[in-house]
Amino acid sequence: MRILLAALALTAASPLLAQENAAWRSVDAQTGQIRDLDGLTALAEAFPDSSSVRLRLLNAQLGAEDFYGLKQTLRWLMDRGYVFSEVARDQIPKLVGEKHAEDVAALLIRDVEVIEASEVVATVPAEAGLIESVFAPESTPLMVATSVTGNSVHIYTGDQSWTSIAIPGANDLSGIVGEPDDSMGWAASANLDESEDAEEFFTGLIGLRGDFQNPVLVPAPEGAKAVSDLTISPDATVYASDPIGGGIYRKPVGATELEVLVAPGTFRSPQGLAISADKSRLYVSDYRYGLAMINLGDGSVSRLQSDVPAILDGVDGLWRHGDRLIAMQNGTSPMRISAFTLSDDGLRISAVETLEQAHPGWTEPLGGSISGDALVYVATGQWDRFVKGEPAQDKPPIPTDIRRLPLASGQD
Repeated sequence: MRILLAALALTAASPLLAQENAAWRSVDAQTGQIRDLDGLTALAEAFPDSSSVRLRLLNAQLGAEDFYGLKQTLRWLMDRGYVFSEVARDQIPKLVGEKHAEDVAALLIRDVEVIEASEVVATVPAEAGLIESVFAPESTPLMVATSVTGNSVHIYTGDQSWTSIAIPGANDLSGIVGEPDDSMGWAASANLDESEDAEEFFTGLIGLRGDFQNPVLVPAPEGAKAVSDLTISPDATVYASDPIGGGIYRKPVGATELEVLVAPGTFRSPQGLAISADKSRLYVSDYRYGLAMINLGDGSVSRLQSDVPAILDGVDGLWRHGDRLIAMQNGTSPMRISAFTLSDDGLRISAVETLEQAHPGWTEPLGGSISGDALVYVATGQWDRFVKGEPAQDKPPIPTDIRRLPLASGQD
């Protein structure tokens, strides 16, 4: 009996034993139209680590004058470091009325904690346009940056100079990865900026070797709207996300077309991707809803749960470094780069650390790559300076800073 009771106690104390993988609720454009209190309460239960869902719930609670629930939501956001704009911090206490104003004001963080931990290692000239990502191999000072508006790659060789190379037939270039043996690089090509091109450009993966004028083209399957973020497994399988259409695709070694891993309709806007340490799962960030896991054996999808308070949405880039997921969270407030420590089996998050936050040198941090024990990333994104592929009239392009953020050695 004592053995049985001890086993039951251990099961109750251990979330790994007490719970199976959490189901992932499929989301689409209609999910974003949910506005009623009951519907958003259910959505928050389905995505308990999404600040975007909590903010929508907050609006519904305010409209329904559910001030008790509103305070709970504000407490949730405060506990996870969410900072409202100065205007919102001034308005929210006024909207709840005098009876609740003081309590609500106390739940609004007023001062942003600035964390600076990176250094600028290169700067791409403004003429390169909208730089989305950068690939930095560990074995060489070479860096390759992709341009959305220039339909080109820009190569840095360590002497502060960049060489621009236009890729024939390329559309907007974004995610970029290198094969494990450095024999081939792969870049994502698609119309991401809604530019109104006179001709139709290529959508899919572009393989880059020595001859950039004769790239390998691997088209996206019918129905795919775009490909953007990429990751690559040790066996050189490339995975790609479609942030517009919602699908997840992969290219096995030797394949001549991307194949569907998860069809559109499960994710709303999948972005960053990372392979688990045991190579059995693909971690996926759905920008407004959180982190998911795809079982690469059967294609099933589950939600990555956290045992500690965390904001898991707003993730653009995602990389695994040892036993941690490194997340570029440019979709929350303040913008931050987070490290999520994974449980031994990789099925849960056991700890959260903010590595960098509200850096004064940032505009909007974007994509990058792990290079040894560092994240090399685009620090001054310029999506706000371009409209449908053309420079905005009041915001000319600026140079793009590439930063290097040291990472603690992660355990595999």
